[in-house]
Amino acid sequence: MDRRKFLTYMGTGTAAVVAASSGLGALAPKASAATADHLMDGQAKGNGKALTAPFKAIGRTWDNDITLPKGYNYNIIASYGDKINSKGEIFGDAADLTVYFPMDTLEGGNNSEEGLIWVNHEFPEPGNYMEMLGINPDSVGDDISHFPNLLKMEKEAVGGSVIHVKKEKGKWTLVQDDKYNRRVDGTTKIELAGPARGSSAVKGATSVEGSLGNCSGGRTLWNTALSCEENTEYGDDYGWPNFIDEHYGWVVEVDPFNPERPVRKQTALGRFAHENTAMGQTKDGRVVVYMGDDARDQCFYKFISEKKFNPNNREANMNILENGTLYVADLNKQTWIALDYSTNTKLQNYQKNGKKFFASQADVLTFTREAALAVGATKLDRPEDVEIHPHDGSVFLALTNNSSHGNFHGQIYRFVPANGDHASDKFTFEVFIAGGQQSGITCPDNLHFDSKGNLWVVEDFGATEDNQYAAYKNCGVFMVPTDGKNYGDPFQFASGPLGSELTGPWLTPDERTLFIDVQHPATWNKYPGYTFGRSCLVAIQGGKFK
Repeated sequence: MDRRKFLTYMGTGTAAVVAASSGLGALAPKASAATADHLMDGQAKGNGKALTAPFKAIGRTWDNDITLPKGYNYNIIASYGDKINSKGEIFGDAADLTVYFPMDTLEGGNNSEEGLIWVNHEFPEPGNYMEMLGINPDSVGDDISHFPNLLKMEKEAVGGSVIHVKKEKGKWTLVQDDKYNRRVDGTTKIELAGPARGSSAVKGATSVEGSLGNCSGGRTLWNTALSCEENTEYGDDYGWPNFIDEHYGWVVEVDPFNPERPVRKQTALGRFAHENTAMGQTKDGRVVVYMGDDARDQCFYKFISEKKFNPNNREANMNILENGTLYVADLNKQTWIALDYSTNTKLQNYQKNGKKFFASQADVLTFTREAALAVGATKLDRPEDVEIHPHDGSVFLALTNNSSHGNFHGQIYRFVPANGDHASDKFTFEVFIAGGQQSGITCPDNLHFDSKGNLWVVEDFGATEDNQYAAYKNCGVFMVPTDGKNYGDPFQFASGPLGSELTGPWLTPDERTLFIDVQHPATWNKYPGYTFGRSCLVAIQGGKFK
């Protein structure tokens, strides 16, 4: 009943890209040369200042450890089950996103040795909990309501954690029982905000119980965390009673600095298998949020707020995500299509089973995948993490894979908005890097930029000694220059423990620490404190990261 049973790769092909899924046709012999330079509006494409790795790249390993270049080291900050406060709340399971907030953030500071971290907890591991509770898995069945301790453990494992962390004597530690330390889990009361609040599409709800499927996310311009609900159908798969699917699949906003502020699900950003958010600004000062729907044959989205961002008044921005326009990408026409029920006749006239499907904007936002289908958006190969380049504003999107198209290794696209404005409804795009043997990277997942513009990439695949990923061994972390002579060439920085993904890379402002999570390691231990026996948050130090 773990995530591996839900995410399986099928087939034996090794094609890097299939025209049917991308519309791009065959790739050039080298991935770094597979660029449509004439499309890129003069953006940097390998002719600028050389970006080089500040470390000697490592090779692939099967080691049950985090393998790093010489001079780097790591320490575990928190593992599943660690108590984080006097209420007895614990650090959750399946750690994914990390967002670091310097302790002096609200004063405009960049403290790189003390801060708050928001960590996502994507899914529970029921088999492990049954072992801890002494429950025979064969006795559970499809409804676990008769096993209240198991249900409690599953709901407490998901959502996210706010934890106070501090660097002392060169080591990052969890500040125990701090006033900021708290959990959002599967039982937390969460407000619905935006157009779908109270609508029939969400069964009239104005608040819902808990958060589930928290994959990646992001940080807002006003210093809150955005946590993305991805594979929310797990609630049914785990046998949770009274599960209402429409209450999940949203972007969740959490204020790490104010425990009293209600946690909110921002319905204006749509409902689908959100991987993450990447926030920027339009030329006129509004907020843009880019998002991918992490599933085969799903789409790429952006949201543009009605209100402008106010850099001088944090409180004025707290409702900025409640109103705006959600768009979906048409790569064939290189345009963004507004998913606006009031103006889009395709949405107004869309029928399913002989009946009109949408009756309001709330319906469109709650059933966003149907809306994207109705307007003819482009289906993609698991669009996961998306990030905005810190210098040129181009947008990088990881497409992890799609075995149903023979695309086992994925690719990363690079989008350039017309006129350099995220508000534009036009864009151009290229393949920045193709996964597979030519590049040496496979199944790109989470992305993160350093200040020089290098793209940090982590992978998501399950290798065995005899499947299509055997040569890639354990999932890794790579630094990929986005300009200069090494444009598009990955340098491997880390290799994760057996069976794990390394998720949620995030650098401190001084770029001397890289936070990363170890998710679903193969080695399980029911007692806390066992190295990589549980999912955990890790700090990596010792060298340069740019």
